[in-house]
Amino acid sequence: MLTQTDLNTLKKDDRVDHFLLVRKCETKTTRQNKPYLNLELGDRSALLNANVWDRFEDISPKLSPGIIVKITGTIEEFQGSLQIKVSSISLPKRSDKVSPEDFLPRSKRDIEEMSQEFFKRMDSITDGNIKSLLKLIFTEENFEKFSRAPAGKSWHHAYIHGLIEHTLEIIRICDLMCDIHPEINRDVLIAGAMLHDFGKTEELRYDSTFDYTDKGKLIGHIVITAMLIEEKSRQINNFPVDLKECLIHLVLSHQGKLEYASPVVPKTVEAIALYLADELSAKVNAYKNAIANELKGDSNWTKFISIVSTDLYSANLKRSEDGDMNKSLFD
Repeated sequence: MLTQTDLNTLKKDDRVDHFLLVRKCETKTTRQNKPYLNLELGDRSALLNANVWDRFEDISPKLSPGIIVKITGTIEEFQGSLQIKVSSISLPKRSDKVSPEDFLPRSKRDIEEMSQEFFKRMDSITDGNIKSLLKLIFTEENFEKFSRAPAGKSWHHAYIHGLIEHTLEIIRICDLMCDIHPEINRDVLIAGAMLHDFGKTEELRYDSTFDYTDKGKLIGHIVITAMLIEEKSRQINNFPVDLKECLIHLVLSHQGKLEYASPVVPKTVEAIALYLADELSAKVNAYKNAIANELKGDSNWTKFISIVSTDLYSANLKRSEDGDMNKSLFD
């Protein structure tokens, strides 16, 4: 078991003496036409950029995403962000007993607890056709992949067990919407929440690093899931065509807009509820993690985050023991 200080606890001028996983590796050139090695290195807690300026020619051909390296150096600040100033870089020895598994971030939620919650939700579905379809899709082998997979490569729930965590959040939000709006078909919406991102088990690889598979790049998780629903529903006698089409529509429209890669926009109440629940779960998780990992020094602001076109603010609002916001913050 790897024991070392988490990257996200290090501050400017702290010493680095760590095994880290290479997430990105590229040889670049300075304005003076001098080559250098640009790396993105990480552990379970954070990713940091690092540059190797000298004596990297021998090791550079051996590096690629998913490779572990031993780094010594110091933490420095560049343009408001922390990075590693590398003094030495080497490959680990067999006796170091480190593996990529040691560096993959994981959900803070207990996986057994999440698994039990997921199947409890499935058991609550009363429509026999939907329950049969879910059981055909969430076999023991498929559920093992589903419960381990991240929900994304880097933006939201990008950690081991992230997909099931994200799915359960969406189910809770959708369940609340069904309480508020009883006209919503709860079974259809909850099933759509369970299925909407299932294709990510094949779209992403998550063995030594998070990246897209060939199938993921060529087809994508939305179409993978839609094809699976079509295939499995045919194995159920007299599965209603309109029910199948509504479930596939939930999957196809769950990213909300054509420019967000949804083949169609939401056209049912259940579909719009799923899209917005997905957005809420993904954005809150992404913002929370960005604030935790990207704050600049002692500032309450992160660096500018291009994917949301803004920097983010950490209000650091505490709750008192009785559940009210700490009023002293506003005095």
